[in-house]
Amino acid sequence: MTDLQLPTCDLILFAGQSNMAGRGITDARWPQPAPALLPGAGYEYRAISDPGTLHALSEPFGAAENNPDGICEPGMKTGSLVTAFVNAWYQNTGVPVVGISASKGGSEIALWQGDSDYLSDALARFAAAEDFLQQAHIPVRHRLLVWCQGETDGDKETPPEIYQARFHTLWSRCRRSGLETCFLIAIGQYNGIKGYDYTAVHAAQLELPRKEPGVVLVSDGFYGMRTRGLMKDSYHYYQQAYNEVGTEAGTAASCWLQQH
Repeated sequence: MTDLQLPTCDLILFAGQSNMAGRGITDARWPQPAPALLPGAGYEYRAISDPGTLHALSEPFGAAENNPDGICEPGMKTGSLVTAFVNAWYQNTGVPVVGISASKGGSEIALWQGDSDYLSDALARFAAAEDFLQQAHIPVRHRLLVWCQGETDGDKETPPEIYQARFHTLWSRCRRSGLETCFLIAIGQYNGIKGYDYTAVHAAQLELPRKEPGVVLVSDGFYGMRTRGLMKDSYHYYQQAYNEVGTEAGTAASCWLQQH
């Protein structure tokens, strides 16, 4: 797809841990697959596996993007919220998305601080996408982060004030790299038998838009999925849940951007 010509695009870094990376599956009760991509709605820039072109966005998003020295989880991605997000975005804006996969399951926020860690890898992928689009003469309208992470910090009982301070470091480094807005998707509840409580981290996340310039909450939809029976295991969701949250987040994010 090296000859693709786009009049403009929105460049979005999709980052966080496993529920951003996507662990979606179907079963008899929840048979809904990931949605088909709307024609022209979005593309994936594969900074690790195929950096010389764009690919039509598909699920499982980011499955090929495994960096042995950074974000690497081969065979783990099975279906994410990204296609649903991009469809909603494109329906509201008419602007296609170039998406970058940068999510690592089981990663606490301490590993997203920009010190030769997962954030360093994510921002290197973002910079490579910027360079590619510039060389391909594809203008970028907005540079954005979609962030969903925090379950591991719930497991580790990271104090809310520490979580917020580490998020501040993460977001500050993202802004210095050119990212304009962080669209935040809050974590859900724990669904296992070990007794983990995500309440404190979840509440800390809901406070971030008030404390951090450029951070916008676009979905808290995961929090009600356990009650609805949409969790497939202790941490993850059926594809239907990812579809719903992706649509909600993509709609809210695009509407917010059009108003600001």
